[in-house]
Amino acid sequence: MSVDIDTVKRVAHLARIEVQDADAERMMGELNQILGFVEQLSEVNVDGVEPMTSAIPTTMRLRSDEVTDGNKADDVVANAPASEDNFFVVPKVVE
Repeated sequence: MSVDIDTVKRVAHLARIEVQDADAERMMGELNQILGFVEQLSEVNVDGVEPMTSAIPTTMRLRSDEVTDGNKADDVVANAPASEDNFFVVPKVVE
């Protein structure tokens, strides 16, 4: 696959990037090099290789799923103008 000037300008327009003609020539060469590298990757034999998300095997660290208040209720309401039993006290707005 080869990229021409019109394709570079169209991609720049879609990306909302202003590209001058001189820059478009340079970008055309760079995009063609990138696409050439991607084509080389398609030649690699990956039969029998399992898909992976990391280069090294990892497992998720799990913790027990317990519902707690975090023992921070006093810290949460410490700066409140008014609180009662670890709840914020607000003035009544609807009568």
